[in-house]
Amino acid sequence: MDQQIKSPASLKEIAMSFLQLSASGNVREAYSRYIGHNFRHHNPFFRGDADSLMLAMEQSATQSPNKTIVIKRAIQEKDTVVVHSHVKQHPNDVGGAVVHIFRFQNNKIVEMWDIGQPIPEDSPNENGVF
Repeated sequence: MDQQIKSPASLKEIAMSFLQLSASGNVREAYSRYIGHNFRHHNPFFRGDADSLMLAMEQSATQSPNKTIVIKRAIQEKDTVVVHSHVKQHPNDVGGAVVHIFRFQNNKIVEMWDIGQPIPEDSPNENGVF
């Protein structure tokens, strides 16, 4: 009987899975699977350690239980992955364009940046934000 050998997930797949798990409220699972022991982040609203950001993400998931993230593109270069997403706090929300930048070490996320901008309801740009 042939056994299919499963290859390890790419860094892009890991980054996307981390974001999707976190957005769906499974923040601790996302951290347990994908965050490295020496993780640090650059979100200016929270201390730079893993626990501070994890607690903030859990609070956000509680406040916005219907949050969605639609990943538009993911780009990998060596140990860095950039994910461009459409994030909505609730279904009727216009949402925001968010870019997450992840740095990996040994297939674990060890550093993260996030940058976002709200999507205006009446933008003159016919190309949209995506």
